Amino acid sequence: MEWYLQVWRKYAVFDGRANRPEFWMFQLFNWLAGFALWIVTLIIHPLGFLVGLYGLAVIIPTLALQVRRLHDTNRSGWWIFINLVPVVGGIVLFVFDVLPGDWNDNNYGPRPSESPLV
Repeated sequence: MEWYLQVWRKYAVFDGRANRPEFWMFQLFNWLAGFALWIVTLIIHPLGFLVGLYGLAVIIPTLALQVRRLHDTNRSGWWIFINLVPVVGGIVLFVFDVLPGDWNDNNYGPRPSESPLV
């Protein structure tokens, strides 16, 4: 849960680096939160706006995290636009997200800590 909260604390921070655990744990909790809200809207139909509201709230932190993850692999944040290429772009971005980050300092800053509490 601390990984998820750490991304919210860096709400619109597009500089620096994000390691794989930070990225993937946020994605996991984000998907779980969206799924839970979807279930709630199925049970209590008038609360259907919650899924859309959560989706809007999470756009900026997700984009910032994606840019920081690209920085960790020593790629420019502009690579995020590869996702606009149908099918292939999403696959390329996924591969970048799975690749390990640089072990040393790179153009975008020092190596991020593996612990979310630092």
